[in-house]
Amino acid sequence: MVERVICYRAPSTVAAVDEIADWLRARIDADVTVRDRFLDVHRTDDLAERFAEVRVPSPYERDTGNTMLGTIRYEERALEHPEREGGVLYDGVRIQRALNAALPAEERGLETLHLAILDRAIGTWGEHDGRWHKRVNVLGQPALLSVPGLYEAPAKPEAYYKEQQRHALLSGDTPPREVLENQVDGEFLVEDDPRTTDALKGYALQAYHFLETGEPFCDREVCRLFNAHYHEDLIDAQLREPEFCGEHARLYE
Repeated sequence: MVERVICYRAPSTVAAVDEIADWLRARIDADVTVRDRFLDVHRTDDLAERFAEVRVPSPYERDTGNTMLGTIRYEERALEHPEREGGVLYDGVRIQRALNAALPAEERGLETLHLAILDRAIGTWGEHDGRWHKRVNVLGQPALLSVPGLYEAPAKPEAYYKEQQRHALLSGDTPPREVLENQVDGEFLVEDDPRTTDALKGYALQAYHFLETGEPFCDREVCRLFNAHYHEDLIDAQLREPEFCGEHARLYE
């Protein structure tokens, strides 16, 4: 039984974590509190090295990590100045293990859910297709919520990728993301999107729901607990009425 949820701020992002906490507080039977950035509150001496060990070098290589001194120095700087970090993908499951080890022993039990909202891109390895997939969240203890993942993990409308290919054929390089976002009609979230906080609320609830019930996701696309693989589905699930399917409305409305 989850008795309390601790949400951690992500100050280098537009995610308003206090607002997410208020939304959770109104829907779950647990004490919800907010702390500063997880990577500051639970900083350990080896955290930069742990991040370096789980960097993903290639979308198609299972092995991770680069513990050369320059990489560790980069990770140290990213911990101190998160606004400068970007463009690196990390193994979400191993990051979760590292952050779990950083928790104080008395807070590691499953009656306390730590909800680490991160400014890092995280992924999991797909055994079925032999490649890394970006994720919005990794459920468990602590639960990880990736703000960059919200923008990057779900697939965008088909027109986005067609425009990307067209530009590459004409110019020989990949266009800047902002160019594509301005040229392609369709609904998808972009970096620093004003809808970020509202969209993350459902992902925060997924973390609580998993620890409380053991059920990872809902298979109904009209529910906040749905695990969307496309931006259109994410917007339907997180930003449109109804908030929940009938079954989960009884629990959380």
